[in-house]
Amino acid sequence: MVRHEVVIAVYDGIQLLDAAGPLEVFDGAAQVLGGGYRVRLASPGGRDVRTSSRVRLGADTALEEVDEIGTLVVAGGRGFRDAKFDAALIGQIRRLAGRAERTTSVCSGAFLLAEAGLLDGRRATTHWSMCDELAVSYPTVTVEPDAIYVRDEPLVTAAGVTAGVDLALALVEDDHGAELARKLAKYLVVFLQRQGGQSQFSVWNSAPAVTDRALRELLGDITARPADNYSIPAMAARLARSPRHFTRLFTKEVGTSPGRYVERARVEAARAMLETGQGGVARRCGFGSAETMRRAFLRQLGVPPSAYRDRFRTAG
Repeated sequence: MVRHEVVIAVYDGIQLLDAAGPLEVFDGAAQVLGGGYRVRLASPGGRDVRTSSRVRLGADTALEEVDEIGTLVVAGGRGFRDAKFDAALIGQIRRLAGRAERTTSVCSGAFLLAEAGLLDGRRATTHWSMCDELAVSYPTVTVEPDAIYVRDEPLVTAAGVTAGVDLALALVEDDHGAELARKLAKYLVVFLQRQGGQSQFSVWNSAPAVTDRALRELLGDITARPADNYSIPAMAARLARSPRHFTRLFTKEVGTSPGRYVERARVEAARAMLETGQGGVARRCGFGSAETMRRAFLRQLGVPPSAYRDRFRTAG
């Protein structure tokens, strides 16, 4: 069987699971296949690296010595902020990407790909908490904040931490078919393709910076009392503006339409109630019916309330 070389680029401050997740998937595939993949950790100079959890990780080889390569995986972690200014490391990532059949990143590893110029004019993602930073830092990159992973061949970027497992399973499926990938997913006790995107894990609650005092107070009330009447006429009357003027003001100041903002705030409130096992959620959050809430969850999170509740409610 032809061996596919997988090289995981590591450096000080990586998240351990960003490297270990893909490694376990590719190694598991090799065990099932009786070969097919060889996975190596490569660091600058072949040195051991210290992960963000302070665990020391040994490298198999130096990045500078890697020649044959099929898949390059660039791990992320808190150390990316220093790593992206390491010209030698960025140069090696750029060199290896030029040799690899496909180049991938996990979590904040996308910043290193972007720094190497590999994401210019391409679509990409990273951990939900850093999507805005990636978009601002590298404006030529089209950032997709809700994706678990984004394909823009021959590059594939994954969201945070465990998304590296999703990424690796997708690549194994590309190489050896869905049956092997499904078998690996069952063995690793993970979903072959998880439902929904990153938005179900992120927190929306940061209030937008608005200059109009009355509008700021309205936004606070929407968060505090999501079940109140927030129709366009009702909100416009509160601000003593016509519905058309209010809608223009709201969209300009908040960056989204009043209806979308209210729905998003209600979904946010419902999420918190579902996580703590509370009842009567649809009514208490202003949805009116369970079906209306279900449709809002699907629009905002990509999963229905029942799936969200089962996935995120407390262990108790």
